[in-house]
Amino acid sequence: MIRSELIQKIADENPHLFQRDVERIVNTIFDEITEAMARGDRVELRGFGAFSVKGRDARTGRNPRTGESVDVEEKHVPFFKTGKLLRDRLNGLEG
Repeated sequence: MIRSELIQKIADENPHLFQRDVERIVNTIFDEITEAMARGDRVELRGFGAFSVKGRDARTGRNPRTGESVDVEEKHVPFFKTGKLLRDRLNGLEG
């Protein structure tokens, strides 16, 4: 599902809301999650999962084509850990 499909589904299920308002709500939620993670905060959505940021140390990698050593800088990457309810539903268990 992509963002526009999510917006359309929410708008369809809530006919009392204008689509532009649904779009603003969805964008605000994603923006807030992004901003929190950029600050290094953890974002937890109970039953769904938790978003956090993990740091990766600088290291020496290899160019797969040439085999040449390449320095890879330290970086931060997003990480998502599923909640129990989501894991159970994915595995066919009711939660």
